[in-house]
Amino acid sequence: MGYKYETHLHTSEGSKCGTADGASMARVYKEIGYSGIFVTDHFLNGNTTVPFDLPWDEKINFYCNGYQNAYEEGQKIGIDVFFGFEYQIGPMHLLTYGLDRDWLLNYPEMLSWDIKKYCDTVHADGGFIVHAHPFRQAPYLSYIALIPNYADAVEVINTAQNERFNYRAEFYAKEYNLPETSGSDIHSANLSKIGGIESETRLSSVKDYINLLKSGAGYKLLGGNFNG
Repeated sequence: MGYKYETHLHTSEGSKCGTADGASMARVYKEIGYSGIFVTDHFLNGNTTVPFDLPWDEKINFYCNGYQNAYEEGQKIGIDVFFGFEYQIGPMHLLTYGLDRDWLLNYPEMLSWDIKKYCDTVHADGGFIVHAHPFRQAPYLSYIALIPNYADAVEVINTAQNERFNYRAEFYAKEYNLPETSGSDIHSANLSKIGGIESETRLSSVKDYINLLKSGAGYKLLGGNFNG
């Protein structure tokens, strides 16, 4: 195997919790030999940097800055940069792949959707949903919610989380026969503990990643202390 991809990454342009810009994130992953990254900033109903008083189209364009800057840097230095977003409903964080800026622009009402409406619309339009860190616990989260009938896959390794949360996520995925993936949920250029996947073949698009997860073969999960 040989092509490594970060699947869960935040930038300072799009996520308030991010401390490195998109271009910097592309460079550091290139330096450690990753073939690509998925920029998945917190969406407008999460920990976003986007001002709330902007018109919808300006909000979306602002939101996509982290991805755009990472993509442009990736084109210069030779690392693939793919688009995704982390949508939040209650305690659920849903990494959403296979959709783009135009899709977001088309749904200015989407922040009012419930979980069924969101997932049904994403799926109808060809998107794919990974339930991120489903067993995460924090003082600001009052409950845990699982959505095996709506999620397409489960993030069973999130290197930013306690290992016991990941063990529970793995059980969840296996119990409902859902594809498994890994991501770092990284917010800085400190890559001391990163995850992602390693694919036997190079990904040319987000659809390739989706198809890889659906197949359940041809890739392995990464996680733990980075050792080069």
